[in-house]
Amino acid sequence: MRLQRVVIIGLLVPAGLQGQQRAWQSTDYYRLTVVSSPALSPDARRVAFVVTTVVEDKDRRHNEIWMAPADGSAPAFRYTSPTTEASNPNWSPDGSLLAFSSKREGADDDIWFLRTAAPGGEAFQIKGVHAMPIFSANGQWLAYAWRGDEPDSMKKETWRTRVSPVAITRGADPKRFDGRVYTSIPIVGDERGYLPPRETRRPSHLYLVPLAGGAPRQLTSGDLSQNSLAWSPDGKTIAFDQDSTENKEVRNDNWPALFLVNVADGTTRALPTGFPQSSSPAWSPDGKTIAFVCSKGRDVENDICIIPASGGSARNLTAMDWSLDPSGPTWSADGKTIYFSAETNGNVHLFAVAVAGGPVRQVTTGERQLRGFSLSTDGRSLAYTASDITHGTELYVAPLARGTDRRLTSFNDSLLKQVTVIPADTFWFTGVGGLKIEGWLMKPYGYQPGKSYPLVLSIHGGPHSNYGNVLFPEFQMLSGQGYWTLFTNPRGSSGYGHAFTYATRARWGMEDYQDLMQAVDVAIARSKGGVDTARMAVLGGSYGGFMTNWIVGHTNRFRVAQTDRSIFNWYSWYGSSDAQGLTEYEFNGAPWESDSLYRVLSPMKYATSMHTPMLIVHSEDDKRVPITDAEQLFMSLRKRGIPAEFVRYPRSSHGLSRTGPPWLLVDRLERIRTWFAHWIGTGEAAPAATTSQH
Repeated sequence: MRLQRVVIIGLLVPAGLQGQQRAWQSTDYYRLTVVSSPALSPDARRVAFVVTTVVEDKDRRHNEIWMAPADGSAPAFRYTSPTTEASNPNWSPDGSLLAFSSKREGADDDIWFLRTAAPGGEAFQIKGVHAMPIFSANGQWLAYAWRGDEPDSMKKETWRTRVSPVAITRGADPKRFDGRVYTSIPIVGDERGYLPPRETRRPSHLYLVPLAGGAPRQLTSGDLSQNSLAWSPDGKTIAFDQDSTENKEVRNDNWPALFLVNVADGTTRALPTGFPQSSSPAWSPDGKTIAFVCSKGRDVENDICIIPASGGSARNLTAMDWSLDPSGPTWSADGKTIYFSAETNGNVHLFAVAVAGGPVRQVTTGERQLRGFSLSTDGRSLAYTASDITHGTELYVAPLARGTDRRLTSFNDSLLKQVTVIPADTFWFTGVGGLKIEGWLMKPYGYQPGKSYPLVLSIHGGPHSNYGNVLFPEFQMLSGQGYWTLFTNPRGSSGYGHAFTYATRARWGMEDYQDLMQAVDVAIARSKGGVDTARMAVLGGSYGGFMTNWIVGHTNRFRVAQTDRSIFNWYSWYGSSDAQGLTEYEFNGAPWESDSLYRVLSPMKYATSMHTPMLIVHSEDDKRVPITDAEQLFMSLRKRGIPAEFVRYPRSSHGLSRTGPPWLLVDRLERIRTWFAHWIGTGEAAPAATTSQH
């Protein structure tokens, strides 16, 4: 397409050809800056955004809000104090205020405001605003979803947050009891740890506060939470979605539906759409129509639909010849077009569809991933962040019509001038059943034609996720070590259509395993003798960890493996994870309903065939894939004398490799590097391990 034609040409120049010298190291992660959450001002002259850096000596990340002129006439500048955390910028309709989230000592609430007429000034709070607000169109009212104040009984007797109020058992002294008592599920949540008993949880409801502040007025009530608030243009109505399964103990699926609440008197009415799942409402500029994400269920495609705000039949705008997964519908200023984002072939881009009907068109293009799309009020400008294989996230603006985009930040340029970042060669091959599979192959650092180098196959999690065109420090480190780095999106990955995403249902480890092995064969062929097939490694996390365990139980072609937050035994996983719905859907029921699948698809069943040296990495606070699976895997390998190391990380959950404590994240990268170097060497050095150790 047109928006980034000039910029992309520059982006595709391999950094290694620009005089950069050293290879990427694990500790370079500390120097990466992440740009996110762009918010274009209503007049399209400024962009507020979040800058996240690593504070290495304190082992934490730091968030600030920065501001940049949209025309690039001046450098971006810090907008919030560097001594506090700040995120989630949100403009008032007239652009005079910027709301944001910030935890500050001595404040009961985390929502703050800055006046934007000129840089500087003190942040302030508005009385009665207890959660991130949505401004009404005239800017005079603030609406937000909030669970309300914690009851005094909970504050004074904290044991009540740990003990189900309907429990039959009673202890000798509640004040001395520091355990937990549950009478229903769920019990745990990843990144949240042990949850309060379900019976003590409070739904979030809608509250209204005038811009001048005051006592909040509660608009909604009941046992269910209200989400995805959207003001009507005339300020008289708020649309929201509400999940009827929220308060059920056993939730086979989510069933969000649309509702409208009258701001004047709080009366609420349902807006029937004819779809079991309706979410993310967005009003048309004239207030007559609501766009939303619609679906007939988990195993059916998501689409963009519209419905009259007064009620009536919904119309699906993306049903024909478009099978990607849309999110975040937004109207054009003239009400003729709806914009939304979607993953596509390893990229993330903006798409559009005419309200009157017609084909979906892709607005942005390029081998890159764009995030945080923010449209100006007049619909002429667009802000977003972008990253590709050799560039970290930076902020861009672009016209929605013809033209090129403009990069507004350069936070990562200094790092990328000092290291060699390796580009990726994209390739496609035909998998089992004729499915087209996409893969990427990165050359080893210091590659010389005629020499052979080790190869590493990396497998993503999910499985309904994907790899793609974004800077990934782990891949740069592996290539910097002197390895061919292969990553691919086998069937089950997202971004290639609904049928492709769910092609692995009840067949994990079957055709997807064949896709991965075929990708290795294709990579070897493309290297033209450059892969040392006696020195290959495999690694992956979550689903990728499951698949790594599966692979070493089905083939000995890999010299070494590393498995992260992995599944080894589906039975134990089911009883201790926070995501039983995953296998209930994927394996056609619970273990007692699909015993044969849980058994035959557990890597544990093939433990006697596992002979590959294995590095096992797991977080002790992982509630998505609890560490018991890693313990069982380690025991099964060591009992049989297979070389294995087990690294247990404290203070971290399932997302360690992406968002975990920086010290632990970098430690993990370095342990992978040294484990592989021992068994397969590097691009320049032979392995320390001998063949007899395998």
